[in-house]
Amino acid sequence: MQNNQIEVQGATVPFFKENIDGVTVYTFDTSATPPPEPMVNAMLGLQLLDKNSKLVMINHKSPGGLFPKIEAEFDFEESNLGDGRVKVVFTKKHNADQTTDFSQNSCNG
Repeated sequence: MQNNQIEVQGATVPFFKENIDGVTVYTFDTSATPPPEPMVNAMLGLQLLDKNSKLVMINHKSPGGLFPKIEAEFDFEESNLGDGRVKVVFTKKHNADQTTDFSQNSCNG
């Protein structure tokens, strides 16, 4: 398992890619960034996903404004890291229509 930094056009934080048991895992950390950077980076990262990959977001709080924008196409599980940050793991729904408007990356609060 090797964690390699990858280029994600438009990202404001580093993205990393690794393969874990045949699943490609993309990771980014926006816990130290102000709005709208978490939303912008999440929308960029979600575009990387296919049925064999996951996206892991580390953030300073739950990205509640993001979830309604993506829930038709992506599943997500959120957990607290114990230090005030949250971890959200996104996966693409099987047989989901590609309905997400990735240009909708403002956080509205």
